[in-house]
Amino acid sequence: MSAPIWFGQPTIDHISQMQQGTIDEHLGITITEIGPDYLKGTMPVDQRTFQPTGRLHGGANVVLAESLGSIGANMVVDNSQQVCFGLDINANHVRGVSQGEVTGIAKPLHIGATTQVWEIKIYDEKDRLSCISRLTMAVVKR
Repeated sequence: MSAPIWFGQPTIDHISQMQQGTIDEHLGITITEIGPDYLKGTMPVDQRTFQPTGRLHGGANVVLAESLGSIGANMVVDNSQQVCFGLDINANHVRGVSQGEVTGIAKPLHIGATTQVWEIKIYDEKDRLSCISRLTMAVVKR
């Protein structure tokens, strides 16, 4: 196993505090695991995240993907010196989900001085791929 990519020692409790009062809290997005080079989180599939047909809204998938990638990107840099903002996101929705929860796993594909690229895969409760997303982040000096 390689050394962790994170700046400092981020904790789930600290991330949870940062999520309070945000879209993450409203949609029920919870960070569940910080691995050495990935971040994992869940989101319920319910009335908050449904489209009118009773399936998970693609936009909710994108919120989960951007939240995980953005949190991860900001955990890689020294936040007293830099902050990361989303530049571009795309998502391919490959399987509908109509109940339970989905789990997203964000991993960096590129960590550069001015940009980062993150891949976020979202799975249903049977570990079937539901959505795959790519997020490009800008790294900006404070």
